[in-house]
Amino acid sequence: MDTSNSPGVPASDTTPLIPAGGSKKPKTPLPKLQIGILMALQLMEPIASTSIFPYINQLIRELGITGGDDAAVGYYAGIIVGAGIATCENGFFIGYDYQESLFFAAQALTTLRWSRLSDRIGRKPVLVIGLSGGCISMLCFGLSTTFWSLVISRCMSGFLNGNVGVMKTMVGELTDSTNMAQAFAFFPIVWCIGGSVGPLMGGTLARPQDRWPALFAGSFWGQYPYFLPCAVAACLFLVAILLMSILLEETLSTKRQPRLTSTTTGVSSSADTESIAQQSMANMPLRDLLTPTVVIPIANYAMLAFLDISFRVLLPLFFSTPTYLGGLGFSPSSIGSWLALFGIVDGVFQALFFAKIVDWLSAKRLFFLVVVWHLAYGTIFLFITASAPSNNVLGAINGLGQTSASVARAVGPALATSLFALSKEHNILGGNAVYVVLIMLAGLFRWLASQLPDLQDRDE
Repeated sequence: MDTSNSPGVPASDTTPLIPAGGSKKPKTPLPKLQIGILMALQLMEPIASTSIFPYINQLIRELGITGGDDAAVGYYAGIIVGAGIATCENGFFIGYDYQESLFFAAQALTTLRWSRLSDRIGRKPVLVIGLSGGCISMLCFGLSTTFWSLVISRCMSGFLNGNVGVMKTMVGELTDSTNMAQAFAFFPIVWCIGGSVGPLMGGTLARPQDRWPALFAGSFWGQYPYFLPCAVAACLFLVAILLMSILLEETLSTKRQPRLTSTTTGVSSSADTESIAQQSMANMPLRDLLTPTVVIPIANYAMLAFLDISFRVLLPLFFSTPTYLGGLGFSPSSIGSWLALFGIVDGVFQALFFAKIVDWLSAKRLFFLVVVWHLAYGTIFLFITASAPSNNVLGAINGLGQTSASVARAVGPALATSLFALSKEHNILGGNAVYVVLIMLAGLFRWLASQLPDLQDRDE
């Protein structure tokens, strides 16, 4: 990618993304305001999506759709939020109910279209649509009194939301080869913060009439006891839209307003010609983008997402399974504490050391050797961004990557948990068959990672 720090500068086919290991090339300072705004926008999504976790099971029970069968609560909650519920009877693990989140399933169907649209009309308009969809969805969720209204509100948010891919695209356009790793390192810490603040907000503000009867005495709060956390989340989306509208710059080169100077006046004809060429590339058929340079990083992203989500759903199962079945027998509170600790340590480590490790090892070596999943995520984002032949198709390429990851995350949990249950139930390979399968897939992943381009060689 071009080493200029000016947003929207077209990338080159041959300019490397990551400088060679040990290179003394000075780093371009990060555009802190623009990156900070993007991270603030990104923060809204995990806060809103995780804020419903503390009360979703109780909401399902109160809607009466399970007919009093508590075992079915996990099924319906899983459909809505993608939550995994371990099923045990008298200490025996008997199964795991998991349904992929409606939000991510709906997002997988539309994120590529939103990303491609951002290559044509600009990044900011697509972000406005996504944030507005999140705002409306949360309000509808808080006002829902039936299961299907909950379903529709979650689907609405997913269908209208392509923000994750667009934000990654904007980070790629705001940075260059010297500081991109530093910028991408902030994504995990943002999700870590949002994943902590969201449940705290949802649990604190749910059923306010029970907590603060003097302030919420009206019949409205009795009829809609979970509207308050949803309304607060919706307000956060509105604040994000306002912040973005005022302070965030458009990064798509064909939609940026050039400053009028004597220099720009003299080369306006050349600039117009370049703009037309870039716009033509933005309308390039999708199949023309599916070159090995693009497909290999995306395939690595999909495999990473599959193994990562499989690990994430198996870890709580391993923690909760009784010791005589090969687990650790942890209580729910202990599981929550350990998972929170893992997330905090991972996010802080990433923010502090990711860019330094990339500079030390190089992106490919780090991705090939890494055992900390979020370090792998930060690295593969660099490869996906580097694969774009031009910034004007970077949105489409990020959309392809996000779609492939969403599909992998939809398939992974069902396969992993089913294999876990079969391994334990039939004592296949001593109850460890699921881990053997995942190790074999990790071996395949290692080979796939070896096919990534050697960015260090490209720099020489």
